[in-house]
Amino acid sequence: MNRDPVVAIAGVTGAVGAEFIATMNRRDFRVGKLKALASARSAGKTVDFRGQQVVVEELTERSFEGVDIALFSAGSGISRRFAPAAVKAGAVVIDNSSAFRMDPNVPLVIPEVNGGRIRDHKGIIANPNCAAITALVPLWPIHQRNRIKRVIISTYQAASGAGAAAMDELVQATRASLNDQVFTQKVMPHPYAFNLFSHNTAVDPDTGYNDEETKVINETRKIFEDENIAVGITCVRVPVLRAHCEAITFECEKPITEDEVRRILSTAPGVRVVDDRARNYFPMPVDASGQDDVLVGRIRKDLSDPSGRSIAMFVAADQLLKGAALNAVQIAELLPERVMA
Repeated sequence: MNRDPVVAIAGVTGAVGAEFIATMNRRDFRVGKLKALASARSAGKTVDFRGQQVVVEELTERSFEGVDIALFSAGSGISRRFAPAAVKAGAVVIDNSSAFRMDPNVPLVIPEVNGGRIRDHKGIIANPNCAAITALVPLWPIHQRNRIKRVIISTYQAASGAGAAAMDELVQATRASLNDQVFTQKVMPHPYAFNLFSHNTAVDPDTGYNDEETKVINETRKIFEDENIAVGITCVRVPVLRAHCEAITFECEKPITEDEVRRILSTAPGVRVVDDRARNYFPMPVDASGQDDVLVGRIRKDLSDPSGRSIAMFVAADQLLKGAALNAVQIAELLPERVMA
């Protein structure tokens, strides 16, 4: 391309949509023109982009004429309906929903892990689940050196994963609880203030796993290109505004030490080691919020495995950034000109 790309954001008024804009600004991402797209009820509003007020347009099948890159974060139903129209108009779609992640013809990409798969796209590139990204960015460099056979994950997922409405509900519910006021939740299925509960996605009656857990299992295997990797996971929603945390224990093919893991992660892209035992200072949502890197700490031998092949660690990452908007913008940055042509 001999010009700056025209970029469309579908779902621009949501929490991730706002982070798309902020991330492109912060990273000086080239944009010739921005098209701000949302539902009919948001049409006519404006969003600020580099000092200019961009009018929000209603998202339709005709919204993508002249668009080079379309960033989607408006839910899987919207993506299934409108992404094909964007591709037909000539745009490359980077989709943040689950709509196309397991489609064998759609690359599922974390740039630090499998950025080369971007070249395989046929118009759509999928952004992985935020919990999967948070785990796989630090696991991948270890997997490259000593294959990971099995991983057990427990997540502590923030309100941001459920969108701006869930974040607002957490604030309101907390305020009401502190003031001894009755509060009726509308977004979450259970009381959110000073509470935690199983992730608010549907539970498979046969397996007992919820949709979030199933996504992480399937997406790990696709991204690592390893159908044999064993993944056990429990996903929990916690009363934190943004930034997911995860307790991860992984088993490698060969023995591995905590010092080896620290050395590997100290130079791994997208990772920052926060592992201060003396001060009992490890990854926390308050530190991960607003940060691009996945924070990793509590790196220690898994004492339940006498073979020496297992390590436990704790990670935190901003769900709206690396778990969503940042990962998508990083993908866009890697799009070669001949791919977008």
